[in-house]
Amino acid sequence: MILGSEMLDWNYRDKACIVGVGSTDYGVFPETDAVGLGVSALKAAVDDAGISFDDIDGVILNRLPYDRFAEVSNLNTPYLQSTPAHGRFSAIALMMAAEAIASGAATTIALVYGNDGRSAAMKYGGDPNFWAPWGFTSPGASHAMMFRRHMAQFGTTSEDLAHIAVAFRDHATKNPAAVMKKPITVEDHQNSRFICDPLHLLDYCLINDGGVAWIMTTPERAKDMKKKPVYVSSFARQDDFSQNSLPPNDYWYPALKKVESQVYERAGISRNDIDGLMIYDNFSPTVLFALEGMGFCKQGEGGQFVRDGMLQLGKGRWPTNTSGGHLSESYMQGWALIVEGVRQLRGEVPAERQIKDAKALQFILATAVAGSIIIRNDA
Repeated sequence: MILGSEMLDWNYRDKACIVGVGSTDYGVFPETDAVGLGVSALKAAVDDAGISFDDIDGVILNRLPYDRFAEVSNLNTPYLQSTPAHGRFSAIALMMAAEAIASGAATTIALVYGNDGRSAAMKYGGDPNFWAPWGFTSPGASHAMMFRRHMAQFGTTSEDLAHIAVAFRDHATKNPAAVMKKPITVEDHQNSRFICDPLHLLDYCLINDGGVAWIMTTPERAKDMKKKPVYVSSFARQDDFSQNSLPPNDYWYPALKKVESQVYERAGISRNDIDGLMIYDNFSPTVLFALEGMGFCKQGEGGQFVRDGMLQLGKGRWPTNTSGGHLSESYMQGWALIVEGVRQLRGEVPAERQIKDAKALQFILATAVAGSIIIRNDA
């Protein structure tokens, strides 16, 4: 459903396209590093788009040293941005590229991510800080406290989270690239060890090596590319760092509601036109926070909403993270979820993992930078 003409004046709707995606294998690769993984992914994305490195006039990097990457890739462009390692920058990088392309700052941008966290023995937590005596040394501890509050406030249970982990693992069993492909059950989730009570091992994302890249350009240039473009139809973002040092007591809900009020209107479609979701799942509770914040269910009803396969391919209305997501495919901090979305909209994933007649997908990020992006296969 296309909304009324009064909604059509947002400047960035369908002004940029994703025309190439590439990814490496995911796992443990001590023989290379993050730059090597990023360059390998970029080569795959360039080939996917049917262009050459000489066609690229803009670069946006994440988790990569910009000078070393430019040296190795021989990309010396007039537009270069290097972004911090936080996962929220997967969405921010895509938004930056769309704005740069729409403004004419660059016409064909390579967005590249590389992560050798597994081989580099990356640890998330344990660092000394002001809150360390209370145990807040990791993102996992913070999310555990947030979910504990959600349990007390709304009656949500650990078993509710199990349905998220089981659905995403089921999708991963259909994805040869996934790191974790062994099926799991709700009982497996409940019996897995606690990492930070009430979060179990299976509520946590993976840590692995890998690289991901996207090529974005204008709709006009996309006509000459090898494959049909995927349009960036809308995006919206609302930051909220007011409780950044401690677990926020509002689950970023007000920020997400602000994003919800903009992202569908900007795309000119409604929530019911969305065929599937890609939700940033560093920890399983963020999936509930995202669903509630974006209005897929009322606040506090996320646990009930995800039961009985609501997010599962072939069962629920909202197939989510069809690659297996961060919980089961790989921890590429949102970047691989966008790749999965593009491949879904192109109809390139195996039939057993394909969302039927997928035309519009939504990426959602529930963090201190709340954000959402809608991509479509037809402008």
